[in-house]
Amino acid sequence: MHRRYFLTTAAALGALNAASRATAEPHLGDDGLYDQPFFMDSFLEMGPDLEDAAAEGKGLIVLFEQRGCPYCHEMHAVNFERAEITDYLSDHFNVVQLDLWGSRTVVDFDGEELEERDLAGKWFVNFTPTAIFFPPDRAGAVSLQEAEVFRMPGYFKPFHHLSGLEYVASGEYANQPFQRYLQDKFAALQAQGIDPDVW
Repeated sequence: MHRRYFLTTAAALGALNAASRATAEPHLGDDGLYDQPFFMDSFLEMGPDLEDAAAEGKGLIVLFEQRGCPYCHEMHAVNFERAEITDYLSDHFNVVQLDLWGSRTVVDFDGEELEERDLAGKWFVNFTPTAIFFPPDRAGAVSLQEAEVFRMPGYFKPFHHLSGLEYVASGEYANQPFQRYLQDKFAALQAQGIDPDVW
């Protein structure tokens, strides 16, 4: 009797733990890309998009994704289900989502009009997800080189993703490389007795 109760309880707890580890299924749009409520409805003009963000005291993130990308799915199902990431993101950035293979017309910072897939090539984006960061003080830039301060090429785990957002929003990109910023953050957390959850 006790053994059966123990096994039933253990099975229920195991199912509960598995459910708590399960990720939410993100919303898939008609274009095959995952959608988020914080994505901008943009005219896809990079200069004006950055200027609009800067007028709100925010930076701009251009996020390249593609249909069927498992790492994009992971980012939406895991990272974008964490309030600490989405709240920080919404408070400090406007986000424009582009399709790595898309054909919508985009206007680059230099005024050139080209399709999303051609902009991806021009901006050296080779895989997804790739997030490119433009802080508000770069508004008015006339090239990618003038505007970009940081990029996250590929999927970053939640701790590193949030750290990347903080790195740009705090202006630390101007003071040290991202790896050094992470090392300092680890050291500060460990000094407080906090073991960062990096996985």
